[in-house]
Amino acid sequence: MKSPSFRAIREHQKLNHFPGSFQIGRKDRLWRNLLKMQARCGKKEFNFFPQSFILPQDIKLLRKAWEEGASCQKWIVKPPASARGIGIQVIHKWSQLPKRRPLLVQRYLHKPYLIGGKKFDLRIYVYVTCYDPLRVYLFKDGLVRFASCKYSSSMKSLSNKFVHLTNYSVNKKNTKYKSNSDETACQGHKWALKALWSYLTQKGVNSEAIWEKIKDIVIKTIIASEPYVNSLVKMYVRRPYCCHELFGFDIMLDENLKPWILEVNISPSLHSSSPLDVSIKGQMIRDLLNLAGFVLPSMDSMASRPQTRSGSTCSLGSDLKEKPKPASEHFIAEKMKKAYYLTQKTPDQDFYSSVLDVLTPDDVRILVETEDEYSRRGQFERVFPTHISMRYLRFFEQPRYFNILVTQWELKYYLNKHKGNCHPRVRRSHLSHTAMPVEGELPACTLTIGNVLPSQTVSNVTKS
Repeated sequence: MKSPSFRAIREHQKLNHFPGSFQIGRKDRLWRNLLKMQARCGKKEFNFFPQSFILPQDIKLLRKAWEEGASCQKWIVKPPASARGIGIQVIHKWSQLPKRRPLLVQRYLHKPYLIGGKKFDLRIYVYVTCYDPLRVYLFKDGLVRFASCKYSSSMKSLSNKFVHLTNYSVNKKNTKYKSNSDETACQGHKWALKALWSYLTQKGVNSEAIWEKIKDIVIKTIIASEPYVNSLVKMYVRRPYCCHELFGFDIMLDENLKPWILEVNISPSLHSSSPLDVSIKGQMIRDLLNLAGFVLPSMDSMASRPQTRSGSTCSLGSDLKEKPKPASEHFIAEKMKKAYYLTQKTPDQDFYSSVLDVLTPDDVRILVETEDEYSRRGQFERVFPTHISMRYLRFFEQPRYFNILVTQWELKYYLNKHKGNCHPRVRRSHLSHTAMPVEGELPACTLTIGNVLPSQTVSNVTKS
């Protein structure tokens, strides 16, 4: 959807994209934005993507890098806005470079980590529920996609996509492709991510360290899109609730087990062609929908809706009303507090920690929303905000007050969530319209989705 079209989303509706998410979803925009971050924050922090050039504008820079490289170097050429491996090729001669069309050209990662002699990449599911404050989750499982032929560094193999590409949509066409229906098994050409961690652990590899590096890549990549998305959300979206997005990050490990980002998908495939897919994607979608929650529209807004085909209007109702305009003194106090924390030239931790001393109504709303969401995360792991998120604030193009607030809250209460939830001003009862699965009694508009059956139906739906 074009960004202005987001104006049509009503306050109780939720769309599975943010305006501007193509800033990392298109290959050319992703690399342009990561290069921009690298120039601003340094190569030490942004060294997880291969040298990249966007043609035709970078053709002279590419020629220079090409001539300075070794004679046996390889480059991978990708259309900037395609998917499923379409149009991708590996080349080693300048004459092989397609001319007169937009392209992304990257230095080929020619020394990948191999298992059974084959290349593979990781599909990591990343869920962003909000950009201000930024809230990012990683699903703890994912997919490992293997090339269906053994890897070769020979120039003669470059035209063989079954050797060099790991896309399932490419390799499933190979007669040698072997499926895998067991999420615990290390067999076939598609594994569960947890099976890979088990395999590497048995080899003496610290898989937790790799996972931590992947988290770092995800956070920094999402931050690269943050200024664009935030400005468009403020311009075209009625309220932050109206958007959420699932990203598919493709990560490759090199021979030293260093993770590299290959691309980000803003519409990752949720097709389930095997029991392995159903198990991982089904659980992920169940937890994602529980995390998303939902807001019931007010009776006033429903009354203005046209009737359905059956002639009846939706009868759902709740206590959620349009947010009243804050009293002038509250509004002024909030504005002054935000300005105070955003205009300090050399803030330190002592200064930042004082943001929790006096909480405004807006602060309480954000903290309750953040804690409430966290409580229904399922197998998603929240990677931002966490107690170490302060180190990431310097990467934002401009500081955000609510990011400071929630990271300080995490830093103070991450070891004792109960204490934070019992804060006199932050109690879950303050926010009656959020979904919050708890034992026994459920709030009026909570819906908890149960296990996903092999038939891909959703069962065990619980409503109060």
